[in-house]
Amino acid sequence: MTGASLWPRYAEPADLAAIEAVPLADRHLPESTYALLCRAAAWWPDRPATTVLPDAERWREPVRRTFAELLADVHRYANLLRELGIRRGDAVALMSPNCADLIPATLAAQLAGIAAPLNGGLSRDHLTELLRLSGARVLITAGPELAPDIWATARDLAPGLDAILVLRPTGAAGEPAALPAVDGVRVGYLADLAAGHDDAAFDGEPPAASELAALFHTGGTTGAPKLAAHTHANEVADAWMIAANSLLDVGSAVFAALPLFHVNALVVTLLAPLFKGQHAVWAGPLGYREPALYGQFWKIVAEHRIAAMSAVPTVYAVLAQCPVDADIASLRYAMVGASPLPAAVREGFQAHTGVTLVEGYGLTEATCASARSFPGDPRPGTVGQRLPYQRMKVVHPETGEELPRGETGVLAISGPTVIPGYVVGHDETGYVLDGLGKLRDGWLDTGDLARLDADGFVHLAGRAKDLIIRGGHNIDPAMIEDALLAHPEVTAAGAVGRPDEHSGEVPVAYVTLAPGATVTEDALLTWAAGHVPERAAAPKAVTVLDALPVTDVGKPYKLALRADATRRALAEALGPFDGVAVDTVIEDATVVAVVTVASEVDEPKVSATLARYTVPARLTTEGNP
Repeated sequence: MTGASLWPRYAEPADLAAIEAVPLADRHLPESTYALLCRAAAWWPDRPATTVLPDAERWREPVRRTFAELLADVHRYANLLRELGIRRGDAVALMSPNCADLIPATLAAQLAGIAAPLNGGLSRDHLTELLRLSGARVLITAGPELAPDIWATARDLAPGLDAILVLRPTGAAGEPAALPAVDGVRVGYLADLAAGHDDAAFDGEPPAASELAALFHTGGTTGAPKLAAHTHANEVADAWMIAANSLLDVGSAVFAALPLFHVNALVVTLLAPLFKGQHAVWAGPLGYREPALYGQFWKIVAEHRIAAMSAVPTVYAVLAQCPVDADIASLRYAMVGASPLPAAVREGFQAHTGVTLVEGYGLTEATCASARSFPGDPRPGTVGQRLPYQRMKVVHPETGEELPRGETGVLAISGPTVIPGYVVGHDETGYVLDGLGKLRDGWLDTGDLARLDADGFVHLAGRAKDLIIRGGHNIDPAMIEDALLAHPEVTAAGAVGRPDEHSGEVPVAYVTLAPGATVTEDALLTWAAGHVPERAAAPKAVTVLDALPVTDVGKPYKLALRADATRRALAEALGPFDGVAVDTVIEDATVVAVVTVASEVDEPKVSATLARYTVPARLTTEGNP
């Protein structure tokens, strides 16, 4: 189906009402991600679908697939998975940096069963738990040539698996390395094992819209990992909402550099391009983390006529320093998200390239994207307008009552992209899903503080649990972060509460600086005092770090900052005692102080000092556990 019913005009905020005048059901979206791929292969069989770079230095030696070739490989890989016993309700784990074969492997996993992408950088305990939750018995993973560290992890995870299917680097030539035998586990290269399987059709029944397509892990670096369950309908709907962007025509090229265990990589740069026959150009296995990419970036944009890209602020800060040594007139949509965009980064990139940075917002539990901005109507300070057919409201953090426009509360989302739940177990019918307190009556509690303005644009104000409570007064950390980000030498900022014996906690801030910056911590403290609009919110300290901590899935990790602030506060309070060491650990999303005292120290006095703070603490004597 083509035409206005499928592709309405969607170029400015005022277009939203006309789009939603047509029910989503009348858009006749494909039933599944597989049906979406089949349609793309039927409409544009010979058009390039994916171009994958081996690495930045060899960007002129990519591996390309047309839409027809991509579908053929998906059929081969899915039929291999079916031979291995994978059925509709079975998960297939995928653990690899990006490479040419990971793309069809991911789509094949969604066709034969359910894709369960894993970040190979997670701890072994996390990975073991995610495999247990997913029930995956087949693992598609990077081999020794592609990522030796991930291959070593895969071998450690082998017990309990039925098969390990191995991926080679993009464009690998020659005979691959011999793979070691693993007792009771079938081990082989994916491409070799799939070579003899039918590439014209899938041997099983295709998935339905309501069936699960993927299990994406979400959460921080501590505590139990969670698996968010995406249906095919979730992913197809969100991909359509992204593809509906009128600025990106049929056949436009998009740049992909985020890892495929991230929802943005799957939905924005793999599924959405299938809707309009767009060409996805994928960076090498390190993506934006490959330093050499930046020296070649503008040449790659020019070569492939890249029209759109998405990245985090730090990427744009680096690109603003890279000489534009090619014709980049094709680039007209540069999306930024995941963390606050410093004004200096926005202005620097736009002045350097002439390309407007637009912010977006999304989360795994709403499939991927939920809000977008418009280059022709930039509104700095917002992350955009909600996407079509999604609903947003702001509710009181304690009562759950909806708040009027302009008031700050917790952002909630409903609509066709909200997941059915998290995997919490299995029964005779398959996965047991639960909202875990985040899903109520079809509404997702995002945990993000926000307000909606009169035009429905979203203004984020930090995480609800990141509120700083000073003497019973709630302080929004965003106002501190915004003030510091306004400094021309600050590239990132995070504000948290530091324990205080009088006020419960007081605000402190952590920042990173631009290369060559000369500003001092004291100068930043003075700057903040003059720019934070609320006197009580002015930070008591500003600490410069090389990088702000992030979670295993790349999101800002405030718990680590709170742990550092707690350690510093208690170490200062216990400074008069000789022989006392203070450390902190994070347990179940709570910062716990671990205080070790020498045997000669007056332990009751140390305990009395700790009791003045509302911080869970463990006191141990040196030499004793």
